[in-house]
Parts: sequence; structure tokens; C-alpha cells
Amino acid sequence: MAAVAGPLAPPAQATAAPATARLAPVDEFTGADPSRDGQWQLAALRAQAAWQTSTGRGVIVAVVDSGVDASHPDLAGQVLSGVDLVSGGVDGPDPVGHGTTVAGLIAGRRDDDRGAVGLAPDAKILPVRVLDQENRYDDAGTVADGVRWAVDHGARVINLSLGGSDTSESLAAAIDYAFARNVVVVACTGNLATSKGRDVWYPAREPGVLAVTGLDGNDNLWSGSITGHETVLSAPATAINGARPGGYWLVQGTSFAAPLVAATAALVRARYPQMSAADVVNRITTTARDLGPTGRDDRFGYGMVDPVAALTADVPPVPRNPLDDNGSPGTVGFGWAPGMGPDSRAAGAGGDPFAVAAPEQQTRWAARPAGQVTDSARERLWPGLALFVALVTSAALVVRRVRQSRR
Repeated sequence: MAAVAGPLAPPAQATAAPATARLAPVDEFTGADPSRDGQWQLAALRAQAAWQTSTGRGVIVAVVDSGVDASHPDLAGQVLSGVDLVSGGVDGPDPVGHGTTVAGLIAGRRDDDRGAVGLAPDAKILPVRVLDQENRYDDAGTVADGVRWAVDHGARVINLSLGGSDTSESLAAAIDYAFARNVVVVACTGNLATSKGRDVWYPAREPGVLAVTGLDGNDNLWSGSITGHETVLSAPATAINGARPGGYWLVQGTSFAAPLVAATAALVRARYPQMSAADVVNRITTTARDLGPTGRDDRFGYGMVDPVAALTADVPPVPRNPLDDNGSPGTVGFGWAPGMGPDSRAAGAGGDPFAVAAPEQQTRWAARPAGQVTDSARERLWPGLALFVALVTSAALVVRRVRQSRR
């Protein structure tokens, strides 16, 4: 997820082994304490009005990322004890800075007049490190382990500001594990600068996930955003003042749009503690401020996330996550991953250093595909044919007996 506050740093060299996934590093930083007036995303999302109803208190948001620097002034007291699945803490809490920025956008403190405040300033951050010192992961199974760990340690919202072009069965199963345990999952759609193709990144395109693309300050789609029919929501993604270890920087990317939706989910979950994750997702999507063509579209999804409306609108409950094509969330029915189905174009592959190429990757899910002809449907075909033959035979016998009686 690229970020720039000055001349661009040289692009990362694609020298890693093919089976890797990485995020573009955040390039430059301002070094200056950001002004609250400069945090335009808070004004765009009407944060002050939202805070009259909820500040996210009591909700744990997992940041599955490069780690989080809990000593940053904006995050002091906001970060719970997490886990490092990469180095066991040897590299420090966040050697990259990416996760600290994401965490600050979610739960940066607002009890003073300095620094960058989060959209859910009283939520707690659960840091789960899955990215190495180069801001990448070699195995999507590590991310899957991080998702499961977060669920098991109290996360009610999970933010995944990472991804790639390929799919991972283990990560899909971990996300389904989160759904089954009433957890909201948010992910970024990806950035053009770090992708060879234009397909929405995985895991954002996993059914049931709130897939977030980026906007500029004029409610236009940020030119660097990846978007597509899997896009669910839009949020500010450019010129964002963010915390980093030792200071601040100006960032841009869908990585930083996703946590604004995760923070909105935290606000809603704090306001309605007994509300299911399915209803939280439905509430956030149905109250989004429509952009572009009326209704959901391939550029903005349902539109720009609207925390105030999500907190205050009258939204009827739903029986299941409206984004998930599972008949029973958390059990079966991941379905074809976009770009993997028989009637979809192939997903981007090749030498993209940002692509996920997990060893367990398969061309089809082990779980029953949803919305496609399934093996169980084929198995039901034979009993149906047998019944049909029996009915035809019975009808023939009846006709024969009628004819014999007339004789």
C-alpha cells in the first residue's frame, strides 16, 4: 500500500522468491505532528457527530499486519498484548510502520490536541504480526493463523490491509472460522501500483468480507485504487496523516481506507453490543452514501461508508451476512473465487511479487461451491431419474389395464 509525502522512493525490487506476497512500503514521512484540521477523513466521515453516539468503547479490533508500535503517543493505552507470527518479537513491535498507521486510523487517541486521532478512538487494538521486515508474507497460511488467533483472543472486528492476486484455501477457511464466530472481517481491494492485473485482491474478494476501495478528497475513486464487482464500500484513501514508529507520515492507498470501515464496524458494535456480525455488515452497507450509479456498482460498491447513518438509521435485522453466499455461514459454500470460476477471466499471475502463491492453493475449493452445480446436486440427479422412470412405467401399466378392461 503505497504512501507518499514527497518524492517517491525507488520501487521495491522483485528479487524475492516467487511464492511470496508483499505490500508496497510506505515511502516517505513528514516528520511533523499532524494537525487535526489536516485529517480530512474525519470531517468527510462526520466523526464528531458519530462520537456523540459511539466511540468504539469495549470493542477489540484485530490489526493483522506488520505489527503495532504500542509506545506511539497516539496509541498509548490502546493496544492489547498481541502475537508475532513472524519473528517472535525479535524484530520489534513494528519494523515496517504499516500496521501502526492502520491501528492509529482505527483507534488513535483523542484525549489531547496532538497527533492523529482514530475514527473509533476508544476501541482497543489487538496486534497480530504476519508481515516481515519487507512488508510481505511468504505463506498465506501465516495470515490464516493470524486470523484464527485473533478470533480466539476476543477480536470482534478484523482488519486485513494486505492481499494479492491468488487465493488461499487456508485463509478462506480462517475467514469462514471468523464468520462462524460472529466476527466482522474487512479487507482492502488493492492498489494498481503494486499489482500486475486489475483484479480485486484476495482476501477482499472472499464472499462475506467488507472489501474497501479508496476515494480522494472529492469523493472520486482514487486513481490508484483497484476496484471491481467484488467491491463493497469506499472510504478516504489519499493524503492521510498517519502515525508511524517515531513520528508521522502522509500515506495513501486502499490499506488506509479499509481501517476506516473497520473502525465504523467497531462504532456499530459498541453501540449495539448484542448485534450479530451479519447485521453489522448489513447496517454498514445499506447506510453507505451512494456514489456513482444508483445502487451498488463496480467502482464504489454501495458507496462511501457513513458512520453516522450506520449508528442511527433504522435498519431491519437480517438472518445472515448479505455479502456471503453461504446458506449456513461458517460451514460450507465458499464458492468459486472471482477469476477462478469456469465463466470468469483468469486471475492475474506470473511474476507479480505482490501476489499470494500459497503452497496449498487449489483451482477449486474443497468446500462445496455456492451458486454452481455441486457434486451433491449431481448425486440427486440419479434418484430423480429413477423416480421419473417409475412414474412413466406406472402410467404405462395404468393405460394397459384400462385397455384390457374395455376388451
